[in-house]
Amino acid sequence: MDRKLYGLKKEKLSHFRLYWHDTVTGSNTSPVLVVPPDNTSTTVFGMIRMIDNALTLGPEMSSKLVGRAQVFYAQASQQEIGLLMAMNFALIQGKYNGSSITVLGRNTVFSKVREMPVIGGSGLFRLASGYVQARTHTFNLATGDAIVEYNIYVLHY
Repeated sequence: MDRKLYGLKKEKLSHFRLYWHDTVTGSNTSPVLVVPPDNTSTTVFGMIRMIDNALTLGPEMSSKLVGRAQVFYAQASQQEIGLLMAMNFALIQGKYNGSSITVLGRNTVFSKVREMPVIGGSGLFRLASGYVQARTHTFNLATGDAIVEYNIYVLHY
């Protein structure tokens, strides 16, 4: 592909570390059940949820808000908690305001590190590729509330 023909600059690699706040309890919950599981499996196989989680620079909710993780996920494994996730990291700060990074992949939530591919993006991340690594920062087993650290490595123009 001729970058100049499409008005693209030199490809570069950017790294972002963001924290994803999944609040299941309280008055400001994010996950919405779209399709309940059709069985009684221990993995709730078949369940689909939609979420709109805050993305911050630090693990504290009081940390600077830099975007939203707008996601739908399905419980796609019958043997473990394994999610099929489609995510847009919609950014709202600085030069990235209005740009998004799109991720699609498998997330085995109880693994120490989960890796998923970046499959595209918009704005400054048009034609993006790369990967994300997710690590659970905190998880409250009683409530289901979680904070997940996302390291995003993205090639873009």
